[in-house]
Amino acid sequence: MGQPTHAQNWWRSAVIYQVYVRSFADGDGDGTGDLAGVRAKLPYLAELGVDALWFNPWYLSPMKDGGYDVADYRVIDPAFGTLAEAEKLIAEAKELGIRTLVDIVPNHVSDQHPWFRAALAGGPERELFHFRPGRGEHGELPPNDWPSQFAGSAEPVWTRLPDGTWYLHLFTPEQPDLNWAHPAVRQEHEEILRFWFERGVAGVRIDSAALLAKDPDLPDFVEGRDPHPYVDRDELHDIYRSWRTIADAYDGIFVGEVWLPDTERFARYLRPDELHTAFNFSFLSCPWDAGRLRTSIDETLAEHAPVGAPATWVLCNHDVTRTVTRYGRADSGFDFATKAFGIPTDLALGTRRARAGALLSLALPGAVYLYQGEELGLPEAEIPRDRIQDPMHFRSGGTDPGRDGCRVPLPWTADAPYAGFGGEPWLPQPSGWSAYAADLQAADPGSMLSLYRAALTIRPEFGDGPLTWLHTPEGVLAFARPGQEGRLLCVVNLADAPADLPAHSRLLLGSGPLDPQGRLPKDTAVWLRG
Repeated sequence: MGQPTHAQNWWRSAVIYQVYVRSFADGDGDGTGDLAGVRAKLPYLAELGVDALWFNPWYLSPMKDGGYDVADYRVIDPAFGTLAEAEKLIAEAKELGIRTLVDIVPNHVSDQHPWFRAALAGGPERELFHFRPGRGEHGELPPNDWPSQFAGSAEPVWTRLPDGTWYLHLFTPEQPDLNWAHPAVRQEHEEILRFWFERGVAGVRIDSAALLAKDPDLPDFVEGRDPHPYVDRDELHDIYRSWRTIADAYDGIFVGEVWLPDTERFARYLRPDELHTAFNFSFLSCPWDAGRLRTSIDETLAEHAPVGAPATWVLCNHDVTRTVTRYGRADSGFDFATKAFGIPTDLALGTRRARAGALLSLALPGAVYLYQGEELGLPEAEIPRDRIQDPMHFRSGGTDPGRDGCRVPLPWTADAPYAGFGGEPWLPQPSGWSAYAADLQAADPGSMLSLYRAALTIRPEFGDGPLTWLHTPEGVLAFARPGQEGRLLCVVNLADAPADLPAHSRLLLGSGPLDPQGRLPKDTAVWLRG
């Protein structure tokens, strides 16, 4: 058998653009982003230079958790369009050289899913979920004490029904957990994978990939217990090996959302017969600190090396404070537990760092995920409390601002109503949002959009080669990678003083200008040809 071609290995070094459809572009003017809006912006995405699009769930859903409460995987939610439009979008993107990844949420479904509705009616479908009698003299207490997966939430993960039984939901009550020990659950998801691969998708992103399997006894939660009653259980690997045979039949790929502190256990999901890639949350949550970033990069590459899987790099996604805002704060890391209203932010500082961070992430070996609007340098929006829709906010008792701030609809045209998004957006755009509009930035060679376009044009020169750290002063990160036309260097200055550049033949790209002495200013990155 011959070596895989570059086309087959595209995912190992791809730049994958995350599309949160609801907030991307509104094609029909109703204030909600839709597939028509995405199709109209495909030329923009092609010019940006991305290799693939990853769509957050676009399926039929009551939208109690932004579409992650799926009622039917074979139907596009009417707010977004139709299955026929999705098929056109997949085909039209492919014609432009852009692949498509869809999202599946195997841990749970919507409470409006036909299975759960039948279960509530007392049907045999109850076996497809986790129904249990309660504890206490009259069954008034939940079956166990598991904590909610929504950060900061003290709410239980069990809801009691009028007949006295309880059902499990690690997330909201509208998202009942599936029983993955039941063969019908496995069969249905394998059919869902085939359904979408048949429609031309190139891959699938797996939400909460380490949560599916549960201890059948559903014991109380004990800190440090091994194995964990519902995280990273060994039964998961058999599920993903079965999925891998399906993906291989279609030349498809998987990326898993796997939050695990144990690097050895994390790597198990990336063995050659399981998932292709997994998200790298260490780098995403890392503060703007040279030592911490280098440690994160080294540990990420080391944990992927034994299984030969490529690393993934991401600065932001639909759940996380936007990079420009996060990097402009005194604490520039990210932790769900520390999210709060009114944190002081220096957006000018955050923007400088976000520009440098973009060049850092795009120069690393592996794949990069780019969340929509990051290429425009959008900050986190402050949503008025009476307009917040994210359940994370309500389940925290109103202390957590939620995730809506990074989901505000994009600005496309500066002089158009609602910055060219379409109709009045489902989340309010802040005043001044039009200053970030794509049409303004496309005409400005110094804009964040122009920086990303230039970087994505050059990035293929880095190829697939390894990273070698260079000796630098404290606070400066510099590494070399073998390029297609000689060695390429990436240098990032996180120190307080300007830094001398290593020997090089040419400056390829900078996140900002050099100082008059040709040195690299603070919070600036460059790509050099060695």
